[in-house]
Amino acid sequence: MQDTPMATSNVILPEKGKKNVLITSALPYVNNVPHLGNVIGSVLSADVFSRYSKLRDRPTLFICGTDEYGTATETKALETGQTPQELCDEFHKKHKDVYDWFEISFDYFGRTTTEKQTEIVQDIFLKLHKNGFLEERTTTQPYCEKHNSFLADRFVEGTCPKCQYDDARGDQCDKCGNLLDPFELINPRCKVDGATPVARDTTHIFLLLNKLQPDIQSWFEKSSKEGGWPQNGIAITNSWLTRGLEGRSITRDLKWGVPVPLPGFEGKVIYVWFDACIGYPSITANYTDQWELWWRDPENVKLYQFMGKDNVPFHTVIFPGSQIGTTDKWTQLNHLSTTEYLNYENTKFSKSRGVGVFGDSAKETGVPPSVWRYYLLSVRPETSDSQFVWSDFVMANNNELLANFGNFINRIVKFVNSKCEGTVPEFSASYTDDSFDFPGWISKVNALLAEYNDLMEGVHLRSGIRKFLEISAQGNLLLQTRLDNKSFEAHPERIKTVIGLALNLCSLLASISSPYMPATARSIIEQLNTPLAFIPDTFNTEALKPGHKIGKAAYLFTRIDEKKISEWKDKYAGTQSSRDAEAEAKRKKQEDKERKKAKKAAQKATEAAAKNGEASEAQPKIDGSIRSLPIREKLIDKEGPLTTESSTVPESTAP
Repeated sequence: MQDTPMATSNVILPEKGKKNVLITSALPYVNNVPHLGNVIGSVLSADVFSRYSKLRDRPTLFICGTDEYGTATETKALETGQTPQELCDEFHKKHKDVYDWFEISFDYFGRTTTEKQTEIVQDIFLKLHKNGFLEERTTTQPYCEKHNSFLADRFVEGTCPKCQYDDARGDQCDKCGNLLDPFELINPRCKVDGATPVARDTTHIFLLLNKLQPDIQSWFEKSSKEGGWPQNGIAITNSWLTRGLEGRSITRDLKWGVPVPLPGFEGKVIYVWFDACIGYPSITANYTDQWELWWRDPENVKLYQFMGKDNVPFHTVIFPGSQIGTTDKWTQLNHLSTTEYLNYENTKFSKSRGVGVFGDSAKETGVPPSVWRYYLLSVRPETSDSQFVWSDFVMANNNELLANFGNFINRIVKFVNSKCEGTVPEFSASYTDDSFDFPGWISKVNALLAEYNDLMEGVHLRSGIRKFLEISAQGNLLLQTRLDNKSFEAHPERIKTVIGLALNLCSLLASISSPYMPATARSIIEQLNTPLAFIPDTFNTEALKPGHKIGKAAYLFTRIDEKKISEWKDKYAGTQSSRDAEAEAKRKKQEDKERKKAKKAAQKATEAAAKNGEASEAQPKIDGSIRSLPIREKLIDKEGPLTTESSTVPESTAP
């Protein structure tokens, strides 16, 4: 059976007069398998809203795909001995397999290494160039004379000048965490062939975000207000705009990427952080030739974008700025949905250290996807960081899903099969009885349903799932002390009313649980022998009419033995050596913090003494000389999470 009543075999296009919803989730990068934080941060959250929107009978298109160009792909391919394309093919499948297991219902899951991507990226690039928003600048970068190529900063390795770690990268030291410039490394070497790199000038194209800032600012103020953006998305965007936008390099000396379509720039490609968001329209273009009906109709299409907070500036500054700079008509971001970080048992997920559950290992537990989806969405880090905790995971299954939701469905379906021969009895939703306020109960369900819809429309998915449980609890309240053999014989009309209302509540629960737990919803409608209904504004007490034949009862959930908690904690805690390494890194970080604090305190004391005329003679004197440091300052060009804590960092952070 289909998860939604909307046909999915035909191409989904906007319809005049309807609320057309275009949904994207941040394109996952192909150099690793996603962990649970990646899953909840974008694709799972977007999937829930997509399913909800379709169940509200809205033309809805959910687009995603793998982000495949860039330095990280070239680096990973070198490490694995593959071509970049082979690596992308491998990880595209790995990502798709993970999302399929989690029942992520993309309408199209594509990739950025396509002709459509090249075509649309170059079109936007040339229009920005024509409109005066691009500029050539010369920068200094490491160059390998052995294989005659400029090196991205992470292609340079050497000894860290801060902690003496002998395998630091040119952009950052993995041991001490300090950001580095490749020219700071001691004994630098090329990652490809071990040769010593030299400094050489190279010319690149910069996107002049400073010239676009007034238009970006106006768009942001309007969109964030009308779209009800979350506070973290607003704060991150505001921090960028407040400190002032600057030109950012959008080209690189790489082979793996979209070629720069300008003479004199042969051998250079457009940088991934510029072209990644353009993957949304290009992936849509691979889904349908009529992609512009979605992407060039802001009056009739609302764009919802889901991501972790690190990706906010890409979607609220750079991509909108690029759209504006073309002067073309574009569907632009309306509602932004961002998450904070999901941590694992008070630490961070780490694939290399074996810490935490990754997408390809969740199924090893034997726990079905619906339970994983439910728990992850119930701890969705919407306003602050949250934790994945095994004891909470087991409790959510046993105490919430099994004892509340599953118990209600199973109890009523079993009873009807046992006492009514599996047939909905004659009943009236207007029945009244002194023993129970049936009209008041219906009103309560309607009030909770209205709250559920309000929460879902505002993309408050974590609160939405709690509201769903409240509606399920109303089912248990209805059955409490009223569904037994004695009552069936003594008060048949009342019990038949209870049965009729309870079965129709089951139908409603199937619909409102479907965005969160699609497999569970399918099981319910199979037991009810009815199609999945659209999510209504009001509770339909007669969706299942008297005489309707239901199916057999089946358990929705099974109890998880609490012994599994310690077993799973041990299995996904990493090795002892990895835990020791993590503890050592934390210790060094704390020592560095204390040293900086002591240095700052000493500096303040010195300044205070100098102010009082008591400065020490040992203080160094200012001689007026200027020393040149080999650190290139510019805005962050990291190929991934963007920091919002400073306006400039060494260019070495650019891969």
